[in-house]
Amino acid sequence: MAADPRLESCACAPAMLKSLALQLLLVPGADALFAPFAKRCGVVFMLHRFRGVDSAADGYDPAALRRALAYLRRKKYNVVSIDTLLRCNLEGRPVPDRSIAFTIDDGYRDHAEIGAPIFAEFDCPVTTFVTTGFLDEELWFWWDQIQFVFANSPLLSVCTQLGDRTLEYSLQSATERAAATSDFVDRCKVVANDVKLEAIERLAIAGEVALPAKAPARYAPMTWDQLRACEERGMTFGPHTVTHPILSRVSDQQSRWELTESWRRLSEEARRPVPVFCYPNGGSSDYSQREIATLAEMRFLGAVIGSAGFVSSRAVRPGQPESFQTRRFPFPDRLSYLVQSVSGAERMKYLLRGEPV
Repeated sequence: MAADPRLESCACAPAMLKSLALQLLLVPGADALFAPFAKRCGVVFMLHRFRGVDSAADGYDPAALRRALAYLRRKKYNVVSIDTLLRCNLEGRPVPDRSIAFTIDDGYRDHAEIGAPIFAEFDCPVTTFVTTGFLDEELWFWWDQIQFVFANSPLLSVCTQLGDRTLEYSLQSATERAAATSDFVDRCKVVANDVKLEAIERLAIAGEVALPAKAPARYAPMTWDQLRACEERGMTFGPHTVTHPILSRVSDQQSRWELTESWRRLSEEARRPVPVFCYPNGGSSDYSQREIATLAEMRFLGAVIGSAGFVSSRAVRPGQPESFQTRRFPFPDRLSYLVQSVSGAERMKYLLRGEPV
């Protein structure tokens, strides 16, 4: 039976209206209507990969990033560093109106070769959170290893174990291989760290793929020399653990070591390390009061998480949990979505829904 086009039209209507509303935000002067909702409020964006030679195909488009930064500069947004934003509340100063801070996670080579020059071009502060064992070339990221196995397996299906679960994946197309990667990565996030690492070894064997000891070019880290060169261009750096485990899945001893050792190693190599931490994965179940207590003991300014939300003016004493759960928005791939986040329109929606801001 053919679908009723009237029903299809009704189903598409909300999406069409949303798209139209977003486009209206780009009309000159429209963003000013929401300016009252951007007062004493900051937006922190998080980025990961940048599209380019030998970098992830799903990274950010450099041209789109340039358009976004040009817009923010043209509209005179207050682009600041993450540590500047955190110090406002700690020092009892209001967050400047329309504040924006940029962060990048992990420490890939494309952060230095593609991302850093673009931010420098627009004189925009940006803080990159680096996994120190990655930069030391002692490891490459576990999710990249999973992607490498599924992408390079000569088989058309793979059967493997993750803990006590038997998993079977069809690999007959690029779409199926991408879906298998996503599923296996998600499953690895909710098991103990040692179980995850063992499962990846099993997957490689089952998929008949030899995992290189060092990251292939597509997944390579920046070097420490590149890090220091980026500092000269205005990029700052904070710690993101040594091995990038989900911290809630490791022992007390490893949790403390991941925090303290990553800061020690970064402080050895960087000229101006920033005492702000980034939790791997960054979900509410991926860290705990244990990590917050350790960071407070280390006298850090705060930490960032992966949940969306704003930095609003409020008095915060050093060591309080609020500073160690600074929320961030994923950097949007469309300018209209960026304007929605920074103009005050998104914060208005939060207030209308009664959500914390």
